[in-house]
Amino acid sequence: MTRASPPRREPGQAAADDGGRDAVRIWGPARWGLRRRSVVTAVVVVGVALLAGSAVLLVLLQAALVTTERTEVSNRASDITALVRSDGLAAAELAVQRGGRRGEVTQVVGAAGDVLATSDPRLAGTPLSSLRPTTDSTVITTLPELPLLDDPDDHLVAVRRVVADRGPVWVLVASPVQVQADTVRTVALFLLLALPLLLVLVGLAVRFLVGRSLQSVERIRRQVEAVDAAHLSARVPVPPTGDEVALLAQTMNAMLGRLEDSDEALRAFLSDAGHELRSPLATLVAALDLTAADPGAAARLELAPVVRAEVQRLQGLVEDLLTLAKADAHTLLPVLRDVDLDDVLEGEVRRLRALGGPVVRAELPPAQVSGDAGRLGQVFRNLLDNAVRHAVAEVAVTLRPGESEVRVDVDNDGPPVRAEDRERVFERFVRLEPGRAREAGGTGLGLAISAAVVRLHGGTISTGATPEGWCRFSVVLPVVEVDAP
Repeated sequence: MTRASPPRREPGQAAADDGGRDAVRIWGPARWGLRRRSVVTAVVVVGVALLAGSAVLLVLLQAALVTTERTEVSNRASDITALVRSDGLAAAELAVQRGGRRGEVTQVVGAAGDVLATSDPRLAGTPLSSLRPTTDSTVITTLPELPLLDDPDDHLVAVRRVVADRGPVWVLVASPVQVQADTVRTVALFLLLALPLLLVLVGLAVRFLVGRSLQSVERIRRQVEAVDAAHLSARVPVPPTGDEVALLAQTMNAMLGRLEDSDEALRAFLSDAGHELRSPLATLVAALDLTAADPGAAARLELAPVVRAEVQRLQGLVEDLLTLAKADAHTLLPVLRDVDLDDVLEGEVRRLRALGGPVVRAELPPAQVSGDAGRLGQVFRNLLDNAVRHAVAEVAVTLRPGESEVRVDVDNDGPPVRAEDRERVFERFVRLEPGRAREAGGTGLGLAISAAVVRLHGGTISTGATPEGWCRFSVVLPVVEVDAP
């Protein structure tokens, strides 16, 4: 039984298919764009808010209209009651017969249930309600309809008791509430008609505003997309809005600036490293050529010291480059321990004194820091070798312990570094004039390595001048608190 093989696709067909699927995923409902999501979210939120607000508004409007109508019928009943008390029942009957507001019905009913006065002749023989309160207070009830008037609408009826000259009577005032219901219905209709229009306006406004914002983002994206290694100096346009898009553009420009600085530093590093490596390699190639031309033992013995010196120089340069690479990767100090800084400095001072050369004075009181003793020794070895190289006759090393930090000053009686070069001297492959010659200085990596190691120890390194006008290099390191015995 054979298994069917998948259909063969032409080159590029798989990519096209994948691109089509990606396009579906990007533009399909599963992944809407920011503009569409913003519009839908705004419309849904505003729609829900408008619906909830409309419902609350209609409820409050209904309650307000009903409350107003209850107040009106209660006031009408109170007015007729006051007229009965002040002018008698006859005057109240005349006021009732003249009528009140449109649609309002007023009656005065006696104790026997007889209608003494009414504003509508059709209700001359029948009371509006059988409700008869026994106290002089207003009672309001609702009637679903008034059959005698052929009125199917709901009515509010206010009943109030009053004592007249012939005994207690009751004042009844009825008013329809259909007007209030019609008002609420009309307002609800207007809200329903206005809601879609408002939602359309909200959607268009959000789409326009988000589109304006996305235009700035799109310009930034196109500009960043055009940036490559040959155009790192390009910058994205910063919109004058002062909002998050402007902050994004400023952040992108800062990032591009850092990339440009890193690229320039890398190019300079590669150029300087290539220049430094080319000289010993050229010497080794020349030595091999001479050895090949003269295979005798005399030539090999004569060239052996030269080859050894160049190989050692090449080895030192490679080690320095590896040290700087570890410093950049923050893996230069794997373990930190308590280090007696005075012992580290004393060992370097003894080394210099054994080599001869300028006089080395040292003032080394006890002091302790946290760090890597080998790396700290490398820092001070570089500084001391640099001091000996530029000294006229004397080098001084001073250790100054403090409560929170330890300061080490390495001075030599040579000329100090110029003010404009005091930051640049700690860069890689920097050899200041007039010590540019290779025999007058090293590869230009010693001070860069020292600065990197000191920074990893949480300290600072700087250069300046002493009060006597000597050259000074200063290292400040944090102090380690040691438990008292």
